[in-house]
Amino acid sequence: MKKLIVIISLLSLTQINAQIDPVKYPTYTNIDDALKSGKTVYSMSFREKGLFNIPPQIKDLKSIFFLNIMGNKLEKMDAEIFMLKELEILNVNENSIKFIPDEIGELTKLTTLSINLNSLTNINPNLAKLQNLKAIHLDANSLNVFPEALMKIPSLEEINLQGNQISFIADDLYKIRNLKSLNLSANQINDLVNLQFPQNIKYLELQQNSIVKLPENLFGAKNLEFLNVSDNQIKEISSGIKGLKEVVSMNLAHNNLKDLPTEFKHLKNLKTLILTGNPMTKNKIDQLKALMPQTQIYF
Repeated sequence: MKKLIVIISLLSLTQINAQIDPVKYPTYTNIDDALKSGKTVYSMSFREKGLFNIPPQIKDLKSIFFLNIMGNKLEKMDAEIFMLKELEILNVNENSIKFIPDEIGELTKLTTLSINLNSLTNINPNLAKLQNLKAIHLDANSLNVFPEALMKIPSLEEINLQGNQISFIADDLYKIRNLKSLNLSANQINDLVNLQFPQNIKYLELQQNSIVKLPENLFGAKNLEFLNVSDNQIKEISSGIKGLKEVVSMNLAHNNLKDLPTEFKHLKNLKTLILTGNPMTKNKIDQLKALMPQTQIYF
């Protein structure tokens, strides 16, 4: 699990780096070189330097908008970080951070915050002050509830909470109205009955939980394209599934499904349906294939 999330973290970082023009915004890896460059410094990386603290001189580099301090030995987020008011992208993955200080609310230009593989047990309410935040990654921490602060950031488009201990999600998830991607895989969720999903949700990952039933409210997510609820305890799916008219890929592998409702025939955009590891007979699979000739079914 941890190794998988590390790979995901590295892929996410690669995507972030791809957004930065290396010619216009060269990334410095040494604080002295940055200070002596005589140029405006926009991007710094102290990745895997074995640091217990970030260099205090970084506070003098007021124009930094990208800071990568992943893979170190930080136990806290140093005060100097919060002096960088131009920060837009902050990566503190793979450290030993136990809490997020109140000063996080001062980084009002932040658009991407990644704190995967740390030791967080809760999220500071001041995070809600980051009203420009679009993506937050909190994978592989020790959170047991969905962070309430995130409900107050409607600008969020991507939330990753994979590999925590979350068992409860407040019903007002719909308030994150711009949310397109939500990853809650590998948690301890079993009940989603009253959960209302944002209308813009496109990617939903709920695999490796203890979910016994897909909530009716999910079927109102008319923009959903990718749904993964594999490795749960789902026994049946409601006829309301026909509401997911834009869904392209659905993974229902390793549940307790013996059959699917005929309403699946209404999912004209469904290209891939994964049913491996369910107690379905070959006859049922053949019926489904006849019902959905446009869909590649894996059994």
